[in-house]
Amino acid sequence: MSERPSGKQQAAREAVDILLEVATLLLDRTTLPLCVHLIENGVNPEALASMIKELRRESEELKASTRAS
Repeated sequence: MSERPSGKQQAAREAVDILLEVATLLLDRTTLPLCVHLIENGVNPEALASMIKELRRESEELKASTRAS
C-alpha cells in the first residue's frame, strides 16, 4: 500500500516545482543549488540576490567593452 501525499504536501510540491521553473530561468543548474546552500547557511537572500544582479551587470558591461575593443 502506497501512501498518498496530503493536500499540504501536494501543494508544497507544486509550489517547489513552480519555484524551480522560475529559478531555472534565472539561475543555471550549478548556481541554484549553491544559492540554496548559502541561504540555508545563513546568507541573507536579499543580499545574495543583489550580489547576483550586480555580478551579472558587471559581466554584461565587461562583455560589451570587450566587443567594442
